Amino acid sequence: MLRHLLHYGIHFLVPIVIAFYFFRNDWRKVALILLAGILIDLDHLFATPLFDPDRCSIGYHPLHTYWAIMAYALLPFFKPTRILGLALLLHIFADLLDCLLM
Repeated sequence: MLRHLLHYGIHFLVPIVIAFYFFRNDWRKVALILLAGILIDLDHLFATPLFDPDRCSIGYHPLHTYWAIMAYALLPFFKPTRILGLALLLHIFADLLDCLLM
């Protein structure tokens, strides 16, 4: 239960808190971008079975590979991609925590 609360809390609540706290002037726009980080889970559609509660996403799905994560880690260093990079890394963090709690 705790695993799922942390995983989905990081996916859906933490982005809103980060946006409100750090980007107060544009928090709604930033929150939507941070929440859009969940879209990298579209790569789960290519997995068989589609959903496996005991499968770690990190290193398994194409957009969750170590190469992709390294690319996501570069994005925050450039102003135009800073928030997108934060969104993707936040998503990866949630998935990594989920893997550690399995």
